[in-house]
Amino acid sequence: MGLIDDRFDKNVFVTSLDFVFNWARRSSLWWLQFGLACCAIEMISASMSRWDLAERFGMLYRASPRQADLMIVAGTVTRKMGPIVRTLYDQMPEPKWVLSMGSCANVGGPYDTYAVVQGVDQIVPVDIYVPGCPPTPEALYYGILELQNRVIKYETMAKKQGVAAAEAQRVADRSESMAAQHG
Repeated sequence: MGLIDDRFDKNVFVTSLDFVFNWARRSSLWWLQFGLACCAIEMISASMSRWDLAERFGMLYRASPRQADLMIVAGTVTRKMGPIVRTLYDQMPEPKWVLSMGSCANVGGPYDTYAVVQGVDQIVPVDIYVPGCPPTPEALYYGILELQNRVIKYETMAKKQGVAAAEAQRVADRSESMAAQHG
């Protein structure tokens, strides 16, 4: 018997390249840094050394929407800023995800005025809502984990039933989240 016989049996993992790419896409979302108000400070603090959100999940903040697949809207969206949010969303490649962070981004917060959008979901479709004023880093963690679950569900449906069925389920999930948020 040679020196290498039966040495590598337990150390070799065989999988498809699609599985590896989908796992990497789900596990390392690259987000567009889009902090508009005080919630952005909480988003930044979640990335600092105490919480290490970006490093623990293998995520990167991106300054370009063409390199991002997740938009985190953190803070008050005004009517003047709304078209810019939509333009950046439209420049992101598919599949793209949106996380709304904080009461102001979710429902307009305490600002029931003509100048504030009463929920960023009026401008872009939102996948996950993170409540709070301001939300804690733990809440952002939970939102990211829920988003990863949705990405897994989307990828599984797209593989088994096709992209059209996965998109239809994604629209239904967004409608359900929006109804729970505003209802």
